[in-house]
Amino acid sequence: MTSSLLLTVTSFISNSFARALKREAPIDIHPEVQHALHNHKPVVALETAFVTNGMPAPTNLEVGRKLEEIVRKEGAVPATIGIVEGRVKIGLEDAELVRLADKSRATGELPVKVSRRDIGPVLSMKKDGGTTICSTLIFAALAGINVIATGGLGGVHRGGENSLDISADLHELSRCPVGVVSCGVKSILDIRRTLEYLETLGVPVVTYGTSHEFPAFYSGSSGCKSPWKADNPRLAAEMLLNQWKLGLDNGMLFAAPIPDAFLSQGAEIQAAIDQAISESEQNGMSEKGNDVTPWLLGRVVELTGGKSLQSNIALLENTASIGARVAIEYALLQDHLHGRSGTASSSVVDQVTASQPSINKPQNSEVKREAKSIPPKLVVVGASAVDITSSADGIAGTSPGQINLGQTTTPGTISLTVGGVARNIAEAAHRVLASNSADGSSATALVTPIGDDGFSRILLSEQHRLGMRSDGFLTVRGESSAVCNMLLDNSGALVGGVADMDIVQNIDESKVLSYIKSFASDMKLTAFDANLSAKMIRSVIQVCKTNQIDVLFEPTSVTKSTIIIDAIKDQYDANINTTSAITAAPITYCTPNILELRRLYETVSSEDSGVFSSQSWWATIDGLNLSDQWRNDLQALAKLPASLTMDKGSLGFILNDGVAQMATSLLPMFQHLVIKCGDRGVVVVMRISGETARHSPWSGEHSAPSKRCIIAKGSKSGDIVVLKYYPAIDIKEEEIINVTGAGDSLVGTLCAGITMDPTTFNDSIKLDALIQLSQEAANLSLHSVRAVSPLLGSTKKDGKP
Repeated sequence: MTSSLLLTVTSFISNSFARALKREAPIDIHPEVQHALHNHKPVVALETAFVTNGMPAPTNLEVGRKLEEIVRKEGAVPATIGIVEGRVKIGLEDAELVRLADKSRATGELPVKVSRRDIGPVLSMKKDGGTTICSTLIFAALAGINVIATGGLGGVHRGGENSLDISADLHELSRCPVGVVSCGVKSILDIRRTLEYLETLGVPVVTYGTSHEFPAFYSGSSGCKSPWKADNPRLAAEMLLNQWKLGLDNGMLFAAPIPDAFLSQGAEIQAAIDQAISESEQNGMSEKGNDVTPWLLGRVVELTGGKSLQSNIALLENTASIGARVAIEYALLQDHLHGRSGTASSSVVDQVTASQPSINKPQNSEVKREAKSIPPKLVVVGASAVDITSSADGIAGTSPGQINLGQTTTPGTISLTVGGVARNIAEAAHRVLASNSADGSSATALVTPIGDDGFSRILLSEQHRLGMRSDGFLTVRGESSAVCNMLLDNSGALVGGVADMDIVQNIDESKVLSYIKSFASDMKLTAFDANLSAKMIRSVIQVCKTNQIDVLFEPTSVTKSTIIIDAIKDQYDANINTTSAITAAPITYCTPNILELRRLYETVSSEDSGVFSSQSWWATIDGLNLSDQWRNDLQALAKLPASLTMDKGSLGFILNDGVAQMATSLLPMFQHLVIKCGDRGVVVVMRISGETARHSPWSGEHSAPSKRCIIAKGSKSGDIVVLKYYPAIDIKEEEIINVTGAGDSLVGTLCAGITMDPTTFNDSIKLDALIQLSQEAANLSLHSVRAVSPLLGSTKKDGKP
């Protein structure tokens, strides 16, 4: 590990981890986990012994991925811990999880089940290993992770008073200050003696529920009592935090009963457990030490016909959810203790009802001073919303893709995230700009309307968690915050939904304009989405033009994209009786997809619009000198493949679908068009005019269809027209997790790049770098359950975003 990386890592990890790295310990921390720890965000550690040794394939891999997904949906960051080729991985790449889950290796050598005693040998022999609770505790504590979510804790084996067969999990709990959220103690063990031993070791045992009843893994009751109980994640987190405040080195066990839906199977499974234990005593397996637990669990699965495996999965999913909530509350408590303005996002109920100052009083004087200490260079205006997604489970009698709600409810899952086009763009830009500032501060401001309701507190809480300024949040009294509620069927397809976005149309125009004016001298760019009213858009463009601020328009959707037309017509109505070309287009940047581009073109070219009949439009187009050579270059470009590595057809769509024709026709209105073409990449079409063209590096460039770039130079006007194609970054369809925020992440990164260097589009090298980074940002979102990936902006690249 290089010294520079060591400095980066040791800035956020524990002293013990820093010392381990200085000793060149073979430990790798995943960038997402690194970013979360650095920014004091909630992290949940997950073990991998169940992946390598506890469950059959392919269930082991499916469950491993599912637990990470659950932690993310709750609002925390998963850190799945394992050992790959002799290196400890705190946070696994998916390929590494697949490797650990592979039970059909050509060598026949499966990963080792790693407890404390195995760590040194496994690392030295460069083996793969799944971490038990014991070793997961060690590595989590080393990294400064406060919560582990797991299945059943190890303990005192039956007959352990004679054999002294006691799991190392218990001793590790007594010396690692980590909260372990489990479903109790493995049911094949002696629960009563395990609890007595934990008492001897000084480990607090807490039932996570409304009673003191200690759960018995597959059953909610073991006949034993816990000395303590916690019926909510806040109380559990406070217990952990108070131990930390006192410097106590021991951990804490939170035992969560099995979900009620699986309680009915408990008696049947317990009978199978008793039979399996009896068989192990008869065949000698009970004397096999480390191997007895996997054998017993596998035998119970056989005896119950798979029911115990289903219950085991439910237990793991339940503890992952609880663990994430506890981690979130712990992070919030730490924030409050250290005077930070909220870095964690809690559950839906907690966010709506919590009484934290950072949630309920976002406009306090401390926040205002912090927000105004750095004037924004980028202002994003538009919608922020709370997205509620309801996904129906499979229902008896229906096939995938069907749902039959009738007049009742159906089982399923409900998730809540924050979204909105402008909000997503602002978050992406913030992540990039903050990562490239000396002190981690951001030059991004989001101006958006919110209601005086619970949903507004969720939006504000997320804003503070990300370290973003909130002085641009404008409360509209008597209005509801924007909310989109979507219902998906059991195949994930949209069945229907309700979108309440009216508040965006009612944003106070005077406050928006006042905000822009107050920072006009520092601003480089104003971006806005098409959720705003036509009147608001017209006003924003005018105030930016007056203050010489570039603007970027994100069309948002096909239907909404034409909202910009009225503002554009203002410019052409003013020039209707002149023959002068407009050298500075009303809109500096526009980021449509192909369908939005087509709708814009069709609307502007209609007779009702009158734009194409204006003399100024004709004068501008005539000055571009789009001659036969331009058309010949286009035809040559259209013959090239869209990708050099994957079969995505040719670039014929640029010509055959009219992309080039529509884009060049719109250049008098939009100076730079960045056209999002999905998995076919990005097409940039732009016009550089006036003094800028004469001094631009593009003036020395020439058409090169083979390099996917064609150029036309106006002989009269001196304008330069550039059309350049950028292939998409390859990604396999099965790797795509979420498509919601890919376009917004691309636009947000684009905004960040323009803000950092407004001359980017005037230089081919700078433009190439920025489009590449913007596409990388989109790909990160495709791999993330969030609209904007937490990995975006987590590292710097030579001072560029």
